[in-house]
Amino acid sequence: MESLTESIDLKRYGRLLAKVVPRTITTKEEHERALALVESMLEKSERKMTPEQDTLLDLLTNLIRDYEASAYPPRNRTKPHEMAAFLLEQRGLKAADLWPVIGSKGRVSEILTGKRSISKEQAKKLADFFRVGVELFI
Repeated sequence: MESLTESIDLKRYGRLLAKVVPRTITTKEEHERALALVESMLEKSERKMTPEQDTLLDLLTNLIRDYEASAYPPRNRTKPHEMAAFLLEQRGLKAADLWPVIGSKGRVSEILTGKRSISKEQAKKLADFFRVGVELFI
C-alpha cells in the first residue's frame, strides 16, 4: 500500500490546505462552510480531480461526518438483532438462510429473538452477507 507522501505532491497539497484551512468542525457555521467547500469541489470534479484534491475532499468529508455524528446522533437506533430480522424480511429470506453465515440453527434463532448478542465476527459475516455496513450489527 502506498503511503500518503508517495501518492500526492506535498507542496501542492500544502497549498490547498493553506487555502482551505481545514480543522475540526465545532459549530453549525463551520459545518456549513465545509459542506459548501465539498459541494464546490464536487461541482468542479466533472474534470478529473488531482490526487491532492481527492485527499482534501476525503479529509473534509471525514471532518463533516465526525461533526454530524456528534451533533446529530441517531435516535432510537435499531437493535442489531432487529436489523438482522428486518433485512431478512426485506430481502424475502428466511432464518434458515443465515445458518451457513452464523453457523447453526440454534444460534440464528437466539440472535433473531435477542437472546444472544451478535459477536464482532458474526457482525462482519452478516454485513458481508447483506452487503451493508457492519455498524448495523454492533
